[in-house]
Amino acid sequence: MSQSFLELSLVSMAFKTRQGPFQALSGVNLRVEKGEFVSLIGHSGCGKSTLLNIIAGLYHCTSGGVLLEGREVNQPGPDRAVVFQNHSLLPWLTAYENIELAVKKTSEGKRNKAQMREWILHNLKLVQMDHAMNKRPEELSGGMKQRVGIARALAMEPKVLLMDEPFGALDALTRARLQDELLRIVANTGSTVVMVTHDVDEAVLLSDRVVMMTNGPAATIGEILDVNLARPRERLALATDARYLSARKAVLEFLYQKQLKAA
Repeated sequence: MSQSFLELSLVSMAFKTRQGPFQALSGVNLRVEKGEFVSLIGHSGCGKSTLLNIIAGLYHCTSGGVLLEGREVNQPGPDRAVVFQNHSLLPWLTAYENIELAVKKTSEGKRNKAQMREWILHNLKLVQMDHAMNKRPEELSGGMKQRVGIARALAMEPKVLLMDEPFGALDALTRARLQDELLRIVANTGSTVVMVTHDVDEAVLLSDRVVMMTNGPAATIGEILDVNLARPRERLALATDARYLSARKAVLEFLYQKQLKAA
């Protein structure tokens, strides 16, 4: 079998607690191809964010391993950018300066000052935030802050974009708008994305595959759903699309059955 772009092999994770080891993940195997959009979904406590943090190199798995283009992932690196639910912007810097800080860290020796500015503006335009480049986070709405956070991640030119419920703290309308923006951005950049979400509609709308996690402890992958919907995707058109509804139903059924077992 040929090697995948991103490969998780028998990944397990145990945390030390006062009551003894807590087995969060057990034997997770997952292969992600270049340019693929994969969502991780499951009930709270199923280890979705833990798995994402392992891919990011923020956690070291207890056993198993992660390979990105054949190289072991064992620490954070610029080839993997993370967008958290909290935008994590530095409050004393403008939107432009927040992105500039990341670009300086990852573009050293690659771009001169003019090229760096052009690249920062390109990414601000990509998320439609160039008009607010000189504003600080306190002057931006929640959705605008997340746009800047996404622009900062993309400006690092990562091989994999990791997103941990990036729209979870936003109102429904803003969330829908940013989902549509993310669809457009991924289409333009061809980014490889692994995203954690609790939202079934979000997972089906955005993803090529939805990875459904079993309940914790010792959570693992229960099922993987291929989302056979052509791109570009239009939210309103999909609302009555039989394939979309079927995929949504499959994820809901999996989650409902897991909830029954946990009850």
